[in-house]
Amino acid sequence: MERSEILDMMTALQLAGMRAAYDEIVTTGVKRSQGLERVIGQLLQAEIAAKHARSINYQMALAKLPLVKELADLSFADTPINGELIGQLSMGAFLDSQRNVVLIGGTGTGKSHIAIGIARSIIKAGRKARFFNAVDLVNKLETEVKLGRQGRIADGLARVDLL
Repeated sequence: MERSEILDMMTALQLAGMRAAYDEIVTTGVKRSQGLERVIGQLLQAEIAAKHARSINYQMALAKLPLVKELADLSFADTPINGELIGQLSMGAFLDSQRNVVLIGGTGTGKSHIAIGIARSIIKAGRKARFFNAVDLVNKLETEVKLGRQGRIADGLARVDLL
């Protein structure tokens, strides 16, 4: 079977991760005299990694985070913020015990940065998140009531791990 036929079949089967890694994995496998099983295993690993990356990107888009902020970019030095606690929260254990986290502080104290960073961390861990600022959420809920569609937003938010 020709390389182009194999790549066409991968495209038809929507195996984009395998297709992207095919040349490198097969070339390396031939050079190192790796067995067929090992080459196929590496192709499957490439596909799984690609699907996982696409899933994370999809969940990031659904979360509607206003900015790309990472907790690693936030400096806790000379602030009253407990960096260790924020690190623990970013692991999402509070979600398993169904605990709430409320971030309180004045303008520019890092609340949104922390919330976005925690959301990104838990999405990378395979959870679902959705970001709202309080005013926007209230406005959406009021509009929903005016349109006689109460409960739809709440139904959608019930399927999210972190709000």
